[in-house]
Amino acid sequence: MLAGGQSSRFGSDKAQAVLDGRALAEHARALLAPHVERAVIAGRDGTIPDLPSPELGPLGGIAGALDYAAGLGFTSVLTIACDMPRLPDGLLEALARRASAYCPDAPVLGHWETRSLGHLLNHIATVPRRSVRGWAEAVGAIPISAGARIPNVNTPQDLDTL
Repeated sequence: MLAGGQSSRFGSDKAQAVLDGRALAEHARALLAPHVERAVIAGRDGTIPDLPSPELGPLGGIAGALDYAAGLGFTSVLTIACDMPRLPDGLLEALARRASAYCPDAPVLGHWETRSLGHLLNHIATVPRRSVRGWAEAVGAIPISAGARIPNVNTPQDLDTL
């Protein structure tokens, strides 16, 4: 599943930005495809809305994805930001082996148990700083290092460097 909102620094069309003839979101979807039964976009302008309300950033997208997945009977969700068209080899495999786990180099990149939705909604409601890393640490998610730089596209210039 793809989860997380898009950054306003690149505008609302960031996931639609094109790299090698495909939208960034499609690159992220292709990275996840071998590891999930279904890949969908959560967050702003996605198939799945943020929970508990719009404009909550990545945590709202993850909450929406967890709710959606739980409703379909899935026990976990693998998340990636739509602006991560490339990942170091083996990183998704390492994350997919254990939920809950996250990449401290890019915390929205994670594997989350759907049963953690209630904890996440409470975290969003009570913790002023909406940090994926903060929530990951609060639920005891295992940090799995990327081992290499993860390209993140926030500006047209970032896209040009790929």
